[in-house]
Amino acid sequence: MTDPFELLGPSALSRFTVDRSEPLRADTERLAALWPKSRVLVVDRRGRTLVADKGSRLVDQPAPEFGDAPPADAVLLGEQDGVAYWGVPLADDETDVQVTAARTWQFPELTEEPQWLDLRAVGALLDDTGAGLLTSAVAAFAWHRTARFCARCGSPTEPVKSGWARVCTECSHEEYPRTDAAVICLVHDGVGVNGENVLLARGAGWPEGRYSVLAGFVEAGESLEACVAREIAEEVGVNVTSIRYLGSQPWPFPRSLMVGFTAVADRAERLVPADGEIAQAKWVSREQVRQALAVPGSVEDLLLAPGASIAYRMISAWAEAS
Repeated sequence: MTDPFELLGPSALSRFTVDRSEPLRADTERLAALWPKSRVLVVDRRGRTLVADKGSRLVDQPAPEFGDAPPADAVLLGEQDGVAYWGVPLADDETDVQVTAARTWQFPELTEEPQWLDLRAVGALLDDTGAGLLTSAVAAFAWHRTARFCARCGSPTEPVKSGWARVCTECSHEEYPRTDAAVICLVHDGVGVNGENVLLARGAGWPEGRYSVLAGFVEAGESLEACVAREIAEEVGVNVTSIRYLGSQPWPFPRSLMVGFTAVADRAERLVPADGEIAQAKWVSREQVRQALAVPGSVEDLLLAPGASIAYRMISAWAEAS
């Protein structure tokens, strides 16, 4: 039988090709030399940027259009083949583009012409370089918006190190981008090597029929494996064994790192969805999952996670295992 780990591969937002070397961020001479050929990605506060060719290509801009040097609020996203890539936040009043419908699980129609879209809509469509650049930009700007004041003394902070740190203007305390660890686990019934059924759940705020694997944030002083066991017990009332690591994915909404696992549970245990958190939970066969992935909407009461998420990679890898 095939191990689903072998089929998982990198999830959409885990892909990256540019050099993120930390020393480059402080190398002002090299960055100045690279600036004339640099490219700039503009991102609005909703995490959207201009994409074209039906969401498969980032629309970046020549760096000199932004001045003779990187703007103070720019973030260095990396360097590749002698080209530095920067992200620049769009001012709040510079766009009146309507919010994408991604949060309602309905993505906008993709066109060849440039559109303002976010990672949920195009993360799986971009190439490796584009996906990595946009993921980093969205994560960095989300952090900058919430780190404007010093955690020690409350004074204003300002960006340093090409946008990858902020320093307090009063006490000189330096802070770096925060990442919150969260686990996400595909639970199967343990039949054979990979199981024949997977445990899926629908969040309390999700539309009817939308299901995914279970997830939750890691608490202080808690291991990842302990979090898996606790979250699944809390959310659906079952105990799990054979917890195994799958892979990870940045999920910058606003600053999570999703750490993927698989685990085994007994189908005989009664499912008890957490009140106010889980609307429904159920076991679904591999054949049903395959059909739902192949033709979305073809299986009653079963719409699965979108392609940009690690949940999609986990579910699809498990479905293809045999």
